[in-house]
Amino acid sequence: MKKTNEEWNIVDVLSHSRHDWMNKLQLIKGNLSLNRHDRVQQIIEEIVIEAQSESKLCNLKMLSFASLLMTFNWNRHHYSLEYEVLGSIEDLSHYDLQVTDWCRQFFQILDESVDRCSENHISITIETEANKGQVRFFFDFKGIITEKAILLNWLKSNESNQVSVMHYELSPDELTVTVGVT
Repeated sequence: MKKTNEEWNIVDVLSHSRHDWMNKLQLIKGNLSLNRHDRVQQIIEEIVIEAQSESKLCNLKMLSFASLLMTFNWNRHHYSLEYEVLGSIEDLSHYDLQVTDWCRQFFQILDESVDRCSENHISITIETEANKGQVRFFFDFKGIITEKAILLNWLKSNESNQVSVMHYELSPDELTVTVGVT
């Protein structure tokens, strides 16, 4: 069952978070029992990077956007999502609702446009440049795109007064989109 961010209660969040942590601990435990210490170290480094990314995302003060990204993989989608924040930490709360709304729509269109049986993945990079006052979002999708026309039409027609599509490239197995906010 898909839930919107408003439908997540504290018990749901803690339950999903605990499940994620148990999976990570099982990976560590399994690799330790196989004496794969290099792999254990790698898993721990991945966990640290993920926690740092969550911290940076939350510090941007975009609460709805952070909630959308952090809970995305807890819902059923036809692709998985990861993210990172590059640059200085800024208060971007004034962009929160516009960016969240744009991303929600984009994620839904993408869900409808990809092959449901393929291993699809999107990586989002949020780049802040304090000295230039710019914030950009880079969406890099890898997987099988079955409905290119739907995606193209949506990208061409969905901008808001704060969110603008600066660049995009689309092929049958890759989509890159650069979005700027002002």
